[in-house]
Amino acid sequence: MNISITKTTAPKIKPDFSNLGFGNYFTDHMFICDYTKGEGWHDARIVPYAPLNLDPSSMVFHYGQEVFEGLKAYKWSDGTINLFRPQKNIERLNLSNERICIPTIDEDMALEAIRKLIDTDSDWVPSLEGTSIYVRPFIIATEPALGVHQSKSFMFIVILSPVGAYYTEGINPVKIFVEDEYVRAVKGGTGFTKCGGNYGASIRAQMNAAEKGFTQVLWLDGVSRKYIEEVGTMNVFFKINGEIITPSLEGSVLGGITRASAIEILKDKGYKVNERKISIDEVVEADVNGTFEEMFGTGTAAVISPVGQLTYGEKTITINNGQIGTLTQSLYDDLVGIQTGTTKDAKEWIVKV
Repeated sequence: MNISITKTTAPKIKPDFSNLGFGNYFTDHMFICDYTKGEGWHDARIVPYAPLNLDPSSMVFHYGQEVFEGLKAYKWSDGTINLFRPQKNIERLNLSNERICIPTIDEDMALEAIRKLIDTDSDWVPSLEGTSIYVRPFIIATEPALGVHQSKSFMFIVILSPVGAYYTEGINPVKIFVEDEYVRAVKGGTGFTKCGGNYGASIRAQMNAAEKGFTQVLWLDGVSRKYIEEVGTMNVFFKINGEIITPSLEGSVLGGITRASAIEILKDKGYKVNERKISIDEVVEADVNGTFEEMFGTGTAAVISPVGQLTYGEKTITINNGQIGTLTQSLYDDLVGIQTGTTKDAKEWIVKV
């Protein structure tokens, strides 16, 4: 599919790249491709970043038929711009599409769209340590109709945002609150997809936790409220008595690209990694008997985020004296090294723009 490019005639003033935060600024251009039933995906184009013109009855507003992804590109010291495992994000986007009844996209086309958009706005890619360009592909239902059914038209859009650290703590340990009132997802639902409904339903718990001084919420399973699933924006790992444990993917947990990458790296280093059910009671018991060594989250936005404190009910657990653990630091260095080009990419995870 040919991608037309229309350049902006009014470039934006760029922000201070040393003070970006996360998701606050957007580049000069965006990618759009339309879908029409009977015609398929068509009219792929890069155009100036601008508001979308949508009918108020567009189905995305009423029935939430939409999906999205998140990945990053990094500017290396040699001046090249490189993506980290973008094919995996596009594969996962199509997995979400299938669950939400959205037509799948051609994965080669999607990758080419992302690369061309980044190349078009290459002067927006920051090079300071800890910065990157965040890539947000998403698909929305645009048919103007009321009534619950699969939309007959969609838009596939990609926007870019120069970003710094996702959490204000950076690589410093965060405080996590274990949510035991609300639930995020259940097996058979949409928990394994990246759709807005999953995140919209999580905001109440996140706000409650933030009011108590916590960075994020740790979700328990929606049936027994016993087994750990994931943090709002990250998969989670525990190091208990030398064993590295992460909740298994059973339909209610998002299969993170960073999660999978971390597992591969850890296994290559000889660590024992178990993907299995782990209950909050097992974690509390490990703290009591002194075998709870480290906890960290993995995700595109934060990469690796150490957890220094975990609060469940009236009990607060301080992990590794509130400091980043040796394993967590090593894994962070390995992943960031590959992403930024300071460590050899032996697994061929990097795709040049």
